[in-house]
Amino acid sequence: MKYYLIAGETSGDLHGANLIRSLKKQDEAAEFRIVGGDRMEETSGQSAVIHTSQMAFMGFVEVLNNLRKITRNLRQVKSDLLAHRPDALILIDFPGFNLRIAEFAKKNGITVCYYISPKVWAWNQKRVLKIKRVVDQLFCILPFEVDFYRSWGMEVDYVGNPLLDAIENYHYQPDFLEKNQLTDRPILALLPGSREMEISRILPIMANLTRLFPGHQCVVAGAPNFNREFYQQYMVGLDLPVIFDATYDLLKHAQAAVVTSGTATLETAILRVPQVVVYKANPISVAIARMVIKVRFISLVNLITGMLAVRELIQKDCNIDRIADELDLLINNKEYRANILENYDTLMEKMGSPGASDRTAELIVSAIRK
Repeated sequence: MKYYLIAGETSGDLHGANLIRSLKKQDEAAEFRIVGGDRMEETSGQSAVIHTSQMAFMGFVEVLNNLRKITRNLRQVKSDLLAHRPDALILIDFPGFNLRIAEFAKKNGITVCYYISPKVWAWNQKRVLKIKRVVDQLFCILPFEVDFYRSWGMEVDYVGNPLLDAIENYHYQPDFLEKNQLTDRPILALLPGSREMEISRILPIMANLTRLFPGHQCVVAGAPNFNREFYQQYMVGLDLPVIFDATYDLLKHAQAAVVTSGTATLETAILRVPQVVVYKANPISVAIARMVIKVRFISLVNLITGMLAVRELIQKDCNIDRIADELDLLINNKEYRANILENYDTLMEKMGSPGASDRTAELIVSAIRK
């Protein structure tokens, strides 16, 4: 059977690649066409119709500034879908783009599966009505989403969280420190995000931590769609190592981490690294978001546990002094550090067990074969 997968950013590319592996196990004759990144290209053996590096725009202002490119991407994917007519269209997160594609596919008789539910519980909850209309199968990865959708009269499948699969299947590099010329000083992992907008605003703040923690080595986790030169422009006068395609190795060796809000906060927690969550965006975008978003927290760790499991420093609080104070607690206050790890235990109880990719693939393939 033919599967068309669309992921618009780095985290979706990771989950898409794992889902492709699981689909291959369920369907030996599987054919793939993808909108995604390097991991999905490698796993499927296909070049992306559009690469994620040309897709990820976050924030109201950023989206407005890139409307032409987004419109062009939508037009290209719609045309490509009609040309190839897959047995199943599998949309991975990225709701601003993917819900438009879902509506188009549904009108044209293409089965629509949505893996990693849009976060409609955060804002504009009435979008559930559109999802009910245009999505045939919805697969959730956050435990509280099942009750949320049920309250709107929609039954969904909770398949567990694919990050558990990704981390369980990851092969750590035994020579990671030597390979990357890192010393035996304790490591502070800096995860500035995967979007240019995030990195440009947050990395200059993160990089200055190296001046305040001379006994540590600050190491930047690089996103695969950028190179070292891109990062260096935001670390002027500072020679911090930037490590690509090895974020889990970096976290495995880190004493603490500063993490831009997003999927990486959950990865850091699963790997049991005490962290402070940061975020800084266009002030207009954030002001609009605060008017419409209906959740207490921004990090997935806090959203899933339902409490302030890790500190969040947003906008004006995302500054070098506040971050340094929090890091000092994470490193030197044993009681504070132990409390973070206890909160991670609560998180893992709610997350469940690995196997999300396999469960999702099995449900998709069995539904198509009916």
